[in-house]
This record gives sequence, C-alpha cells and structure tokens, in this order.
Amino acid sequence: MKNTPNSNRLHIGIFGKTNSGKSSLLNAITEQDISIVSDIAGTTTDSVTKAMEFLPYGPVLFIDTAGLEDESELGEVRMKKTIQELKRTDFALLVMDVNAIDMAFYKDQEIIFKKYNIPFLLVLNKCENLTDASKYVIKKIFPNGIFISTKNRESILHLKEHILKEIQKEQEEPKLISDIIPYNGKIIMVVPIDSEAPKGRLILPQVQLLRECLDSGIKSYVVRDTELKSALEDISDIDLVITDSQAFKNVEKIVENKAKLTSFSIIFARQKGDLKDLVVGVKKLSKLNHGDKILISETCTHNTSHEDIGRVKIPKLIRNYCGKELEFEFKSGKDFPEDLSKYAMIIHCGGCMINRKLMQSRIDEAKALRIPITNYGLVIAEVNGILDKAIQIFR
Repeated sequence: MKNTPNSNRLHIGIFGKTNSGKSSLLNAITEQDISIVSDIAGTTTDSVTKAMEFLPYGPVLFIDTAGLEDESELGEVRMKKTIQELKRTDFALLVMDVNAIDMAFYKDQEIIFKKYNIPFLLVLNKCENLTDASKYVIKKIFPNGIFISTKNRESILHLKEHILKEIQKEQEEPKLISDIIPYNGKIIMVVPIDSEAPKGRLILPQVQLLRECLDSGIKSYVVRDTELKSALEDISDIDLVITDSQAFKNVEKIVENKAKLTSFSIIFARQKGDLKDLVVGVKKLSKLNHGDKILISETCTHNTSHEDIGRVKIPKLIRNYCGKELEFEFKSGKDFPEDLSKYAMIIHCGGCMINRKLMQSRIDEAKALRIPITNYGLVIAEVNGILDKAIQIFR
C-alpha cells in the first residue's frame, strides 16, 4: 500500500526522433541507467518506463518511447507502439537535437499533441557545444524551448523546474468516493472469496479504495458476501455498500433498501472516464442483433479459468439477456484495436490498471465512430435489472 499504482501516476512521455537523446534524458532526470544509450539509431525498440517521486509534485511515470520518424527495419512497429503511448500521456517532452533542427517535424508533432490534447515542453538537447550566437537564433524560432545537455546536471535541474511548473497545472485525477462520502461516513466493501480471488491479498481496486477511505477519514468495513447480512445488522447508517460486480445480484437481495449500492467496477468507470457515456453505452445491450461482434477489453493480464469474468461470465450473461447469437472478441493488456468500426459494442473493464487519459481516449475513439462503449459493472447491473440503483449514489 506504500506505492502509488502506475495507473494513478501522472504519465510523462518522452518523444522525439531516433537518436535525439530521449533515453539519455530519462537517465539524466532519474539519475539512473534506466534506458540503454547508444549512438546507433533505433536502440530503443519498445517503451521503457520509470516510476518516481517527482518532488514536490508527487508520483509520476516517465515513458521513454521509440523514435518518431523511425526509418529502421522495425520502424513501423515501433511507431505504432509510440502512438499507443501517446494515448496515455498526460504531459509530453518533445526532444530535438539542436544540431539537427527540423521545423517540419516540430510542426507535425505539435499537431499530434494537439490531436490527443497533450500539453508539451520542447527540450533542445545536445547544446554542450552550441555557441551563444546559435542559441540566440534557435531561441528566436522556439522561444519556449529549453536548452539542455544530458552531460550537464545543472541544465537538467533547470529542466526539472520547468517540468514541475507545467505539470502542477494539470488537474488531479478524480476521487473514487471521497468526494461523495463525507468524513466519518461509513461504507461496506463486499469482497467475495472464490477461485478467482488472489490468495493472501486484495486486488488493486479494493486496495486503492481502502487507502482512499483511510486518507479521507471514511470508515470502511470489509466483509465477504456470506457475512454481509450480519454486517448490516451490526452497523447502522451505512452510506454505501460496494461490491465486486460478480456478486451484484446476490448482494442487492441482501442489501434491499438498507443502503445505497454500487460496484468497484462502476466506481472506477467514473474515476477513469465519463460515467454518463458508459451508462448510455450499456443501453445498447437491448438493441443488439444476431451476429453482432462485441469487443471485450481488459487492461490487466492474468490466467483465465472457467469463472473468468471477461471471457466467460459476461458473454454468457449478455447472450442470456439478449437471446441473440453474438460474436465476442477479447483484448487484454495494452492491446486495443486500431480499427473499431467492425464492433457493434465495446465492453471495457473498470480500467484500474490504466490512467484516466488512456481510458478517456478509448471512450472518445468509440464515440467518434458512434460505437456504444460501457464497462463490466454497468453490464452486470443492467442485465440484473439494478442499474438505476447502482448509479444512484453518483446522481
């Protein structure tokens, strides 16, 4: 519980042409040898990440990406990976070699950052041998550019100050429940223990919610579904019951009208993206047709079993609810299709493993193509006829 999950860190992406010094910059900022550095273009073949406390701001995740404008043999694959990183980037450093100024490249990247709504800082690297006259000329072209040399620690400290000023402007990620549950409020977290539950530990959404309750002075009670009935008898004036989505139906019967009810998945849907869009998306379930293809997207990777929620339970629930023959396609981890047009609907996990920027990017992509998108918890609530009750707390 001491470490901030990467999904809750501000993501700072380092972008630029191959051999512009991106990896050296990451090493200089972190003061560690994180990325492999070489004079050979294309050394960074995949993204390298480094989580750190960027004081006094707090937890961030630096992402060293493969070079843009990569003409090496694997260039096309690397470029696709870099575009994936763009979609989860909250703030960008665009690194340019001062000995190879490329105005057209800068303009292209400026357009890309604008497209993905990413604020950025231009870092003019390798200035150790630059004359004052040359600096003056370049500063006229790029008045907001920051001159650095990864060999000069003072210039890196100067850059860090500029980064801090910029990222402090960025909006803090929304709360899970502490903006709607008051100090000294009471919640019950229902955590069923079945074959899918990891032995000896809680899963990330449960840990994050528990920690936020501790930080905010919200009294939290953690029970299994089998002890929920007695817990409700023991504890009065419960503000909210939060359950694992898979136990929604059983928990709703136990809670009845004793307290408001929602799920971990719905709470994360609200924190990571636009809950209203996802609620609108779930209504598509009743309008699906025979043969429709549905994308099931889960951001974590794990061994699947006969009880897997994404690959087994949700498809079964939807087929029973719709009474239609449907085709399901599954993606996990960072994989998310470039072409969404073939899907009639997208059902996403709660998104606890990714940051808000990436989740909202996926929602926006779907909306642009008018493809309904929703999430696990909302689907389970809808098919069990308790959607209105499950989102009442957020109204």
